[in-house]
Amino acid sequence: MADLKSKFLEAYAVLKKELLEDPAFEFSDESRQWVDRMGRFFLTCNWFLLGKLNRGLSVIDSYKLLKEGKELTEEEIFLASALGWCIEWLQAYFLVLDDIMDSSHTRRGQPCWFRLPKVGMIAANDGVLLRNHIPRILKNHFRGKPYYVDLLDLFNEVEFQTASGQMIDLITTIQGEKDLSKYTLSLHRRIVQYKTAYYSFYLPVACALLMAGEDIEKHTDVKHVLVEMGTYFQVQDDYLDCFGNPETIGKIGTDIEDFKCSWLVVKALEICNGEQKKLLEENYGKPDPENVAKVKALYHEINLQGVFAEYESKSYEKLTTSIEAHPSKAVQAVLKSFLGKIYKRQK
Repeated sequence: MADLKSKFLEAYAVLKKELLEDPAFEFSDESRQWVDRMGRFFLTCNWFLLGKLNRGLSVIDSYKLLKEGKELTEEEIFLASALGWCIEWLQAYFLVLDDIMDSSHTRRGQPCWFRLPKVGMIAANDGVLLRNHIPRILKNHFRGKPYYVDLLDLFNEVEFQTASGQMIDLITTIQGEKDLSKYTLSLHRRIVQYKTAYYSFYLPVACALLMAGEDIEKHTDVKHVLVEMGTYFQVQDDYLDCFGNPETIGKIGTDIEDFKCSWLVVKALEICNGEQKKLLEENYGKPDPENVAKVKALYHEINLQGVFAEYESKSYEKLTTSIEAHPSKAVQAVLKSFLGKIYKRQK
């Protein structure tokens, strides 16, 4: 994968040059520099801070596995890379707007784009621009492919699903309305499924399947497994936010302070007795370290670490069974590759 990673980064340079010379818009030096600076900012954030471009690289990795050991041509590597970068652009678009909506100051220790000098609310339009780069890339490189329309439909549908998941998350945690009774496992699952799982897990594999000439409508079982995997991934994130080592995960968790609909608080509400629930209601969502410490002490008291360990074990077993039931060994290899990357991860 080291060589494919370098090819992936080379493809970025080509795509960026095309976008900065797009004939549909007459760039001034100032506007070209702005878009270039924005691109460099997100490349740096993604590469060093947000998972090392895993979503984008997963398209090439998945396509290679689907080809069952056949050597990829330079064109195939470039096209898979272009689709991977479309996913990274989509991710950047989501993050720009998410940070504005959450009034965040930093993301993984770095200032948010809209917090940078001279950016501010221009970032809202930058997010729209990032999203519009995707169909430009698809038009430039896939318009002649039989699956071009399927790609457009795929990106549009996944964006709709992600935005809808974000909506559920936002309206559940409206500022000033802290009500733990709204937090249930089914709500948590819906938020995670739509806000994270489709674009982070299903989208890269669906892109690879289309490139391989597959009809993704006939792969609903693959979609189901990947959405389940994405749900498991987010539960891990929720767990690590509280119990992970900040030096390992690269951040100090704030889900408790931020009143997040985390898997931990949902499970705690299921397990707690009346007195424990009262303690949770009095302390969850408050920034004071003393309140946070009380919530964490309660999590230890009801053994949420053990509850998570059991969940992780059962999830892995269930996912493995579903993967091995798939008739295609190549598809099995793709799904096992994804599962292997996240099982028992510590960051």
